[in-house]
Amino acid sequence: MDTGDTAFVLVCSALVMFMTPGLALFYGGMVRAKNVLSTVMHSMFALGLVSVLWVVVGYTLAFGPDKGGLIGGLDFLGFAGVGQEPNADLAATIPHVLFALFQMMFAIITPALITGAFAERMKFSGYVMFSALWLLIVYAPIAHWVWAPGGWIRELGALDFAGGTVVHINAGIAALAAAIIVGKRRGFGKEAMVPHNLTMTMLGTGILWFGWFGFNAGSALGANGLAASAFLATNLGAAAGACGWVLFEMRRDGRPTTLGVASGAVGGLVAITPAAGFVGPLSAIAIGLAAGVVCSWAVGLKFRFGYDDSLDVVGVHLVGGMMGALLTGVLADTAINPAGVDGLLFGGGFELLGTQALAVAATIVFSLVVSLLILKFVESTVGLRVTDEEELGGVDLALHSEVGYSLVEGGGTVTVAEPAEVSSSPAVAGVPQGGEA
Repeated sequence: MDTGDTAFVLVCSALVMFMTPGLALFYGGMVRAKNVLSTVMHSMFALGLVSVLWVVVGYTLAFGPDKGGLIGGLDFLGFAGVGQEPNADLAATIPHVLFALFQMMFAIITPALITGAFAERMKFSGYVMFSALWLLIVYAPIAHWVWAPGGWIRELGALDFAGGTVVHINAGIAALAAAIIVGKRRGFGKEAMVPHNLTMTMLGTGILWFGWFGFNAGSALGANGLAASAFLATNLGAAAGACGWVLFEMRRDGRPTTLGVASGAVGGLVAITPAAGFVGPLSAIAIGLAAGVVCSWAVGLKFRFGYDDSLDVVGVHLVGGMMGALLTGVLADTAINPAGVDGLLFGGGFELLGTQALAVAATIVFSLVVSLLILKFVESTVGLRVTDEEELGGVDLALHSEVGYSLVEGGGTVTVAEPAEVSSSPAVAGVPQGGEA
């Protein structure tokens, strides 16, 4: 066991944990004021729910001894055998319990990402049941396929340094399923649903960018040169993503927006995640720039196809994750990481690109089908959606008996339920519907 590696991964685990409150602020600022608490609640409650489930059964399903390349065995049930000594098959220089803890933080934020697709309209009980089932039936198997020794995608040779398939494509396609099954918000495409607090969203963006260094650099599982390279690539991906989104906005709309900077940075971070430990600085810039432009275009698809992805999880995480995974097949360089494979532009031919495409397709198909089945099951049991009256009055009051903002005025309390809804707001498709149009 290496004490330097252990200290580094402990810090990275804390950084990844901090990303989930950052996501809460990022998403919370993009919804209407009457739904801010319920949106923040989705992310914050995931910290509690997934932490417990991961220890009890999630970790062993994801990283337990391989069973046919598809799932882990139950050897680590309740963290049995997950102790202070390293597990050479998973991480040779840090305690086994630390590796499991680091992976817990990934497991927490992934179902939290999905919630942006059904923000402002899902029942809390439906959210809890869906998240629990999805973690165990979708996330754990895909994590095993991609990252665990014996997992079939890992054995195939696909590269995913920190979660392009496991986290972002997986969450993005599940978000599309949720948006379809839960249905549109009342007034979607007909009235403005503008973000109520972009200052909050920008703060959340900064926290996500900061925490993402633990997400990606920490996936080196040691304080070493590869971690430093992944750290640099992460920053460059975010930076170029912000630039790419803003350039597209200026070309399309004639002006940049703060929401565009935030969305572009996150899109760049998503795209660089699978590639962070396999590409050099110029390749990282290319991936981030491409993601910023393409994700900015992709978020508008919800208006074209009529699905209500409230906070653009599909456009940013699904599309960005796909781009990152496929561009890894083009730009991976064994000079950066000898444990990888050279991509198309570095003399490796089309083999890695084909493998990456297969990993992307398998993740999409499995996650989409099983997510749809889970959603239909939850809908038929506890239900998925609040009533029309509850949605109109605000989910915060209806589900949690709280409001996000109250002002004391003249000795009494005035609830600020919806400051963003004003009569002059343009009620047209093409304005931001809680996310970036």
